[in-house]
Amino acid sequence: MSDPRNRELVYAAGDPQTGNLVTPINGSGFTKAFLGNLPAYRKGLSPLRRGLEVGMAHGYWLFGPFAYTSQFRMSKVADVVGLIEAILLIVIASLAMSLYANSNPPKPVVVDPLPEAPASFSTQEGWTDFSSGFLVGGIGGAAFAYVVYLAFKSGVFQAFGSFGG
Repeated sequence: MSDPRNRELVYAAGDPQTGNLVTPINGSGFTKAFLGNLPAYRKGLSPLRRGLEVGMAHGYWLFGPFAYTSQFRMSKVADVVGLIEAILLIVIASLAMSLYANSNPPKPVVVDPLPEAPASFSTQEGWTDFSSGFLVGGIGGAAFAYVVYLAFKSGVFQAFGSFGG
């Protein structure tokens, strides 16, 4: 028999065969509240709105790595190439989600530290709406990041001192 003190900090979340361990970090109230406020788990959102929020975040952060680390990073078109590459990756991810939606998705598995996933993640219509929102939000997020980058690059913010670089 194992020492019961071993279960004070780390214990198997339900079935030990799932490989998920609850620790003081991922089982804390703060972590559960933080994860519960993410668009995927927030209550009262439609699948389209969930996809829109997730897509905007992904489109916004994908622009930078593509603009600064692509093979065109030292050319004059690096920012445009970064925008195009970010949009292409968003389109590919949206197509993948649409394919998943048509595969008759199973009901999401509940994992202990996470709140229960919305019912829309177990239907074809829910995933289709989510992927549509992800596409629109992702393209919009990448375009917004591009516009912000152009504003900083143009020197508009130099009137504010060292804010614009």
